[in-house]
Amino acid sequence: MMSGQDAPRLFGSGDGDFDGAIPDPRVVAEAWDAWRAEVDFATRFVAAAPSLAITGDDPLNQHGSGGGSMSLREALVGMIEEYARHMGHADLLRERIDGRIGQ
Repeated sequence: MMSGQDAPRLFGSGDGDFDGAIPDPRVVAEAWDAWRAEVDFATRFVAAAPSLAITGDDPLNQHGSGGGSMSLREALVGMIEEYARHMGHADLLRERIDGRIGQ
């Protein structure tokens, strides 16, 4: 959205993302490769951005932004929040597995 590219979504949204999930090493490797490519692109894009105030427009809410204009700053803060939320989920799973709490 920010780069102005008309790129297709790599994955769906919501709980349906896990439909058909399989423990196939090839599928897992492809998912990691896709994630790394997206992170590399985003890292280069942010580094080259003239300001965190630049905006992208998502009038149809195709990217889950809520629709309308969004600054690069808002996008980055949103990603930090999402990663923090999901790391909390992963930590809860780890606690259930190894029993260590608060470490």
